[in-house]
Amino acid sequence: MSLEHIVVLDLTHMLSGPYGTMLLADLGARTIKIEPPITGEGTRRLQEHDSNFSREGMGAYFLTLNRNKESVCIDLKNEIGKAVFLDLVRKADVVFDNFSVGVTERLGIDYQTLSKVNPRIITCSVTGFGQTGPDPKRPAFDQVVQGMGGGMSITGTRESGPIRSGIPIGDLGGGIFGAMGVLAAIAQRDRTGEGQHVDISMLDSQISLLNYMATMYLMSGIVPSMIGNGHFVHVPYNCYPTSDGHIIIACIGDQFFAQFAQILDLPTLKKPEYLQQQVRFAAKTTIDAIISDELKKQTTEHWLELLQAARIPCGPVNNFEQALNDTQVQARNMVINVSLKTGETVRMPGNPIKLSAAKNMQYAAPPDLGEHTRDVLQDLLGYAPQKVAQLQATGAIA
Repeated sequence: MSLEHIVVLDLTHMLSGPYGTMLLADLGARTIKIEPPITGEGTRRLQEHDSNFSREGMGAYFLTLNRNKESVCIDLKNEIGKAVFLDLVRKADVVFDNFSVGVTERLGIDYQTLSKVNPRIITCSVTGFGQTGPDPKRPAFDQVVQGMGGGMSITGTRESGPIRSGIPIGDLGGGIFGAMGVLAAIAQRDRTGEGQHVDISMLDSQISLLNYMATMYLMSGIVPSMIGNGHFVHVPYNCYPTSDGHIIIACIGDQFFAQFAQILDLPTLKKPEYLQQQVRFAAKTTIDAIISDELKKQTTEHWLELLQAARIPCGPVNNFEQALNDTQVQARNMVINVSLKTGETVRMPGNPIKLSAAKNMQYAAPPDLGEHTRDVLQDLLGYAPQKVAQLQATGAIA
């Protein structure tokens, strides 16, 4: 695996941080989850008693985000425990956290401290608002940054009001950019021999994802309004009802529209002026209404067959069952099997990064609390069994 030479100390919890370290673990990094004794990471017990969404006492949340990881229990508030952690830092490449701003300093495990122990160490912190600016210590969760980041202001319609993304893009975006930042820091360390701190703001990530739409506003001063499933420029580009579901049609360019109009074969769509994007955009409401009325007369599959034959960009609006059973998704190993310790198999999403030189990704079961404490301390650090027993007796580890 591409990152099998990298050791990550994973101090993350909830979603943004664990998702970032999950991506690194999937790519082969030895990812050691540092958990507090007794309770473990906060999501360990989330959904644990829900028979639909838990297996072996772990909910889907924890099962997914912590595959391919090891668990070591260390009390970082205990000075003896912190000394053990610093020994791990000496052997590690990355320390990844998503604590609130200031927590790593209070615990004495911030970059400035850890770099004195290991100058090659790379630390990454994913927080709501980053480490700098006028108010970095504000608490934030996914929907807070979705709202503040601008994306919610264009999601939904005037009738519905702002609607958050159905997936927690605020958290997931922070994790994705965190993993990217770590990989960039590793690449730089390969040249310089020195580590650094990676500062990821969930809000920054949302602003980045605004991309060209933000540039449009900055160029014109025009604040975009809610567009529902439509587009700022292209028509038709929307979600349309069929007789048995919904379909996405994305005619980007005049040529696609000309082909689309031929398929529907409606005089109202064949006006010569509609072959110009500007005219179509001005008549967006009228065109969308015409298309909606026509598409309702047939099934999604009927329209997909015609549109795909003409190579017009289109697709069904899949529910989870349909999306996860899509033949393309299955062929790309985006639904994978993770075998638990009981032999039961749990299916979950795979990793979207495909490397031609890498072997097939392996997916190991998420760890039990403290499952690898003894092995990691003895094998990675060379602690004698007696020392491990003594540390356990003090409560510094578990």
